[in-house]
Order: sequence, then structure tokens, then C-alpha cells
Amino acid sequence: MIDGQKRFITNAPTANLFVVFARTRPADADGPGIAVFLVPADAAGVEVGAKDAKMGQEGAWTADVNFTGVRVPNSALVGGSEDVGYRAAMTSLARGRVHIAALAVGSAQRALDESVAYAAAATQGGQPIGSFQLVQAMIADQQTGVMAGRALVRDAAAKWVSGEDRRIAPSAAKLFCTEMAGNVADLAVQIHGGTGYMREVPVERIYREVRLLRLYEGTSEIQRLIIGGGLVKAAQRQH
Repeated sequence: MIDGQKRFITNAPTANLFVVFARTRPADADGPGIAVFLVPADAAGVEVGAKDAKMGQEGAWTADVNFTGVRVPNSALVGGSEDVGYRAAMTSLARGRVHIAALAVGSAQRALDESVAYAAAATQGGQPIGSFQLVQAMIADQQTGVMAGRALVRDAAAKWVSGEDRRIAPSAAKLFCTEMAGNVADLAVQIHGGTGYMREVPVERIYREVRLLRLYEGTSEIQRLIIGGGLVKAAQRQH
């Protein structure tokens, strides 16, 4: 029987099946005590809340999902045991972080492209604003961030595929690229000036959309804990 609530579930308003993580026992030497179940959306006791009104990413609907006395059969257990499904899910979560990092790079590239195009066309005092050194400096910072992020995503993806690193590299890529995308989007609005604050220009939307990237699939703070903790533990194992 499953009881509990989970917030901000992507596609919850349209889903017909939920992948549910539920604690089945206290954590012990055998594992975390968290199992993974497949639960139909129309199962008795499952209730999906109203669609969330978010700052951005309106194309990805989210909502709360409540479980009240939801009974599931043994066949709903993913992996056939309590710990197998959880470990597999954690591995998939790390892969998702590489994906989010790539999304961040793509969004940052669009913000950079919009910034360069605007700087080349918009004028101030009869000159393109792109001729001003401070505007060029902001564009340079954008370009540097995008290039570094793209290289990091490719490196992390290669390490994931080879199996060399499926923990620290994905977290490092997500941390750097999502923070970078936020900075690049902020610079894009700054380059556009007041125009960048208007709903009709792409950089306004990008600014709102990329903010979420630092929150889901593990916040930036969680990524720092994974990276720092992982490196320290690896060093301790060598002594």
C-alpha cells in the first residue's frame, strides 16, 4: 500500500502510468530501502492535482500527485526486488543530468545568437551597439561560456557511454552548464536593454525558461555535494 505526495510531476495531467519511488523499509546494509513501482494513473487512491502555473516551460505540464492507500500487486515492483529498481533509476537520473546540460547549452547558444544579431543591428547615437566595448565584452563572456559548456557536455557524454564516469561528470556538466545558461541569458537581456524585458523578444522567454534548469534533476547545490563528496570519498578509498 502506498501513501504520500509528490510535487511538480512532469506530464502528470496527461500521464496514464506513474513511476513511483516509495520507502518500504529503513535503510540498511542491503540498500536504501526505497523500491520503485509502476502505478496506473487510474488506480484507486491516485489523485492528480491541478496543472501548475509556472514562470516558464509552459509546454511541459506539471502537477502534484497524491497517493492515498494505493494498493499495488507484486508485479508492479520494478526489477523484481526493492533495491534493483532504485539503483537502476539513480543511474538513469545521472544520464538525465547530461541531457539537461545539453539543453542548457542549446538555450545559451540561442541567447548568444539573439544577442549578437541585436548588437549588430540596434543603434545608439548612430552607431551599432555592438561597436561599444562593454557590449562586446558581454558577448565575449557569452561565447566563452557556451564553448566551455559544449565541450563539457561532450566529455561527460563520452564518459557516460564508456562507463568511465556516470556520477561526477554528469553532475559537473549539469552544474556548470545550467549556471552558465542563466548567466548567458541574463547578459542577453542586458544587451537588449529595456527591449529584453518585453514579452515579444526571444531572450525574455529564454531568461525565464533556463531558470528551472538549475532546479530539476537535482539542484545546483545537490550537484556540488555529489561532486565534492564523490572526490573526497574516492581519495579516502585510496588510503
